[in-house]
Amino acid sequence: HSGAVAWTRFESTTGQAVVRGGVFSAARQDDPCFVDDLVAALHDATGKDGELLAGSPASFGICSESDSSSRPVLSELSVGIQRNDRRGVEVLDPAAVLVSDEDDQESIMVTFDLPQSQLLKMKPVLVLAFKSPPTDGELGVTFSSQSLQPNTQSACISARTLYILLTGKSSEGNVEQKWNISVQAKSPSTKNLKDVLIGGKSGSDIRLTPLLLFSAETGTDTRLVWRTSLSFLCELRRFLDAGLPQQSAEPPLLRLDSLQALPPLALDLSTSESLLAEIINSSAPTIFSFSSWSSSFPVRPGQLALSPALLGELGQRLEANERQIRELIRQGMVPQRASEKLERLRRLSAFQKQDSSAEGESQYCAFLLLKALQTVTRAYNMQRKLRAARADPSTRGPICGLGSLTVSLEKLVLGPQSADLNNCRGSCAIPLINGNNHAVLLTYHTEQGDVNERGPCCVPLAYDPLEVIDWNDEGSFLTSKPDMVAKECGCR
Repeated sequence: HSGAVAWTRFESTTGQAVVRGGVFSAARQDDPCFVDDLVAALHDATGKDGELLAGSPASFGICSESDSSSRPVLSELSVGIQRNDRRGVEVLDPAAVLVSDEDDQESIMVTFDLPQSQLLKMKPVLVLAFKSPPTDGELGVTFSSQSLQPNTQSACISARTLYILLTGKSSEGNVEQKWNISVQAKSPSTKNLKDVLIGGKSGSDIRLTPLLLFSAETGTDTRLVWRTSLSFLCELRRFLDAGLPQQSAEPPLLRLDSLQALPPLALDLSTSESLLAEIINSSAPTIFSFSSWSSSFPVRPGQLALSPALLGELGQRLEANERQIRELIRQGMVPQRASEKLERLRRLSAFQKQDSSAEGESQYCAFLLLKALQTVTRAYNMQRKLRAARADPSTRGPICGLGSLTVSLEKLVLGPQSADLNNCRGSCAIPLINGNNHAVLLTYHTEQGDVNERGPCCVPLAYDPLEVIDWNDEGSFLTSKPDMVAKECGCR
């Protein structure tokens, strides 16, 4: 369950949500990268000249009118976050959200109870984040409140909208306060306001998560200090989302815990050198996953202790895979934005292969980066191999060979969101592909018209495992799911 409450009165002991007549989702409890993704979107909203990029206004619900009050706010936030490399960004959760259940479908009232914090003395920005973009069409919305500055602000919600930015007034005293905000549709629309903002009476996948965002040079609340290790993991997810081939259709869902697995191996300072060398040299695709999540996790960065020789090998493999990724970007197969995310991952890992004194956390991040790069390059190499097989003029129809078989992974996965496990398809006719004597015997019987014997089948002969790197309250672990990814086919 997402943590949302639909059309009921719910008193929360955690202070996360109190809802009447609508749905607001506590997405931060489900997604460890929720705030980091918002900060990354703000960072990427402007170019080097400080001007908003073409798609940014729509992403943040900014109307096309030049006098939109949110436009300069977005520019200022973006430039400041770029200048400080995403540091100095802090957030607060409104302690309660009340949505009126009036019959009027074109107007609702939202009440935010704000927590007690010194941060409220700064100028806050209220962010309403969509769990998923609304459906096609556009809806103009007006927000009115004495707690906003200016008192009336507008947003234009479309299928590209991910966030809405509203500027609030700073608090004059360090006391709890309440914001009452009226929300109205600008004009009659085929879209129902409650359906778009809070999911309507029946609830839907379109839900909003509110938070207060503050941009400052230094943090004033130690609980909100930006965590580099978590930022690295979130940037890793964004890199995988940008770099991996996009799926044209939604594949069936696979639960990782439904698969047989070898015992988990801890990834920490005690991990053996031979095991690390084996993982670094493995060609298996890697999944990065959180098995649990809480507001205080992960608080400890992962660490590894690699020998100078293995450090050098890790660095060489990183460079080789980076060259492959950059060539894929040059060829237009991987989007250019993946290059920017790769640069930031390198900075966050702070890894230098020549530095034998590299800290355990930087070694750990570089190790994760290598496994992500290997996963991306493997996916494109497999695509290239499959295309070459289909284009081979010597091919006489669908002869036994590897094909793509993609599954979608459960939502707690950090990335990738899907995995190509391959499958073997095609006919087993003479000459047999990787056939053995038994397959030849079966072919002989079936060609002689023996209907009681099956012909040889195209099946996997060799597999790669699927590697899962998982974080939980006890640390970081690698689990291998054996015989998972088909890598060679034959007739049996």
